Amino acid sequence: MTGEVLDEAAQDDGGRRIRGALEAVLMVADEPVQSRALARATGENADEVDLLLRELAGEYAEQGRGFELREVGGGWRMYSRAEHADVVEAFLLDGQTAKLTQAALETLAIVAYRQPVSRARVSAVRGVSVDGVMRTLLTRGLVCEAGVEVSSQATLYRTTEEFLQRMGLDSLEDLPPLAPFLPEEVSMDDLEPRELLAEPIPPPIAESILEPVPSTPDVRDNGGSEPEAPAAGPEPESAEPQQQEDTP
Repeated sequence: MTGEVLDEAAQDDGGRRIRGALEAVLMVADEPVQSRALARATGENADEVDLLLRELAGEYAEQGRGFELREVGGGWRMYSRAEHADVVEAFLLDGQTAKLTQAALETLAIVAYRQPVSRARVSAVRGVSVDGVMRTLLTRGLVCEAGVEVSSQATLYRTTEEFLQRMGLDSLEDLPPLAPFLPEEVSMDDLEPRELLAEPIPPPIAESILEPVPSTPDVRDNGGSEPEAPAAGPEPESAEPQQQEDTP
């Protein structure tokens, strides 16, 4: 009899451990996580994990927690409960009045100059994880999702109209040249090659994102100081092809 009691106690402890591990993973997940992925992380059977997730979702609903566990997009993710949406919205809007941290500014700069860009690329440039910072920038409406990358299928991000308004810019072409502002340990090579969207960005977004940012003003805009080229006629054979300047 004593052995049966010990076995039941051991099973309860194991169940609590697995449930706690599932909750810990789901609390830091930015996207729905499949049961199979959670099973691999905990070393448990996928069917058992799926059953525990459904039990947790039922418990949260029965206890009236401020959050809930939903099965969406083929996976599981934590969400704040809809009945508390007004409180959550008030909190997030109030947080938008605070200044951005240095980490957020650095991350925003990388997105601005290398958009569309994935979190992994931004993390590689900064040398630290940027998940939390990206959530802040998304919440404040300074960046948004821009599709997925061709090879890795990672989510790509770009800046928004709100970013342009906050920075006092008409378009991304008004951004200053990047190279002079890079820290010593970061070079332009660290930011290349650019990541590619699986599908083209529809205009007018494509026009503002994909066109290169000129590093110097066009001499033809300098008060007309340079004469215009002839309107017609072939170029002389001796004319050297104009070398295109690298953009930052």
